[in-house]
Amino acid sequence: MENKIQFCRGGGCTAKLGPGALARVLEKIPRVKDENLLVGYDSSDDAAVYRVSDELAVVQTLDFFPPMVEDPYIFGQIAAANALSDIYAMGADVKTALNIVCFPEEMDLNILGQILLGGSEKVQEAGGSLAGGHSIHDADVKYGLSVMGTIHPARIFKNNGCEEGDVLLLTKPLGTGLVCTASRVGLVSESALDKAVQSMTALNRTASEIVRKYHVHGCTDVTGFGFLGHLCEMMGQKHTARIFAENIPYLPESPKCVEEFCLTAAAQRNRNHVESKVLFCEDSFATEEILFDPQTSGGLLVSLPPGDADMAEKEMGKKGVLCARVGYVEARKECSVIVEGKIV
Repeated sequence: MENKIQFCRGGGCTAKLGPGALARVLEKIPRVKDENLLVGYDSSDDAAVYRVSDELAVVQTLDFFPPMVEDPYIFGQIAAANALSDIYAMGADVKTALNIVCFPEEMDLNILGQILLGGSEKVQEAGGSLAGGHSIHDADVKYGLSVMGTIHPARIFKNNGCEEGDVLLLTKPLGTGLVCTASRVGLVSESALDKAVQSMTALNRTASEIVRKYHVHGCTDVTGFGFLGHLCEMMGQKHTARIFAENIPYLPESPKCVEEFCLTAAAQRNRNHVESKVLFCEDSFATEEILFDPQTSGGLLVSLPPGDADMAEKEMGKKGVLCARVGYVEARKECSVIVEGKIV
């Protein structure tokens, strides 16, 4: 049997439940009252943080999804990098990881072996230890990790601490959902898909370690809710982000994917959820779709003071990490995000 995975209807973070549906469910669940639970699900943050002492807190996250590429080894790398990213978005260090596996028993087990190998190598690259996992028989392939990290309780990067005047930095290009979707039907080049894979398999470790040296007010990783969905969560009801579309990094051929209408249902769910909170100053369908596009293993979106942003940007440049200054934080206007200009 050829070692390839058949695409499912929605792979990677395009398979996530829509933010609107998820919010309706979570709002009905009683909040946990525990003074040591420093970050729970009430702020839509990237991971949970639990204080175990004055000097130590545990960071926990879990993420898994169906494949978005045919190569099982690369899929394992992407799924692992995506799960590990939540730890880095909190400013923490990876310690342990557990595999989460759904796999058809009748499928070639060599495929599963390649998935797990790819995931294991990314955990090692993150400096963590793969400590086990859990598997079930399922009709479709799904894979991911439960990850535990550690951090000092006073150094947590929450997603909603942005301050007026902050600069917004983005550390990976957008467009993975568009490119992977178009690749399924042969409408992007192999080179464009390779660029997407390179981005999705890259860890956010270096970017996270660099910004920890500075005064980070807010941080998240851009994944299934798209750039605008996660940015709206960061702004909350207190601030407005002014985004300069011409500064947004995007994967090659992403605008072409929009022109060919290789769009995802997840992007439409993202649009439905936050469109009323976003003002586009110019009419550009490509800009809108790229900013709503669900990302798999996307970059960090960091809010920090201008001087610190300057230094972080320079250091990332020296380390070969993409770092784009995409906008800044203002006092609250009538919407959460104002997008000036257009991407193309």
